[in-house]
Amino acid sequence: MGRFLYFIVDGLLGLLVIAIIISAILSWLVAFDVINLRNRFVYSFTRFLDAVTRPILRPVQKVIPPLGGVDISPIIVLLVIQGIRLYLLPMVFSPIIAALG
Repeated sequence: MGRFLYFIVDGLLGLLVIAIIISAILSWLVAFDVINLRNRFVYSFTRFLDAVTRPILRPVQKVIPPLGGVDISPIIVLLVIQGIRLYLLPMVFSPIIAALG
């Protein structure tokens, strides 16, 4: 049971990493007018990714402003999430896995 919980939390963090990367790439494509937001699917997809990633990116954006027009908050958030996945999750879940199996 503990391994399953670890798998779910790690998987959700992995999906969040993918969502942040896709959101950043999509914002670049929209900014350079490669993708048009007048397309309903693109607009809906962009709004969904924005709703998922904004609560995580906003606190970092408040602390670190864009540098020269470039927002580096996704990079910082990705580093923090990867640190959580590599170091914090095993440390937190090792007693749970030992207790529950």
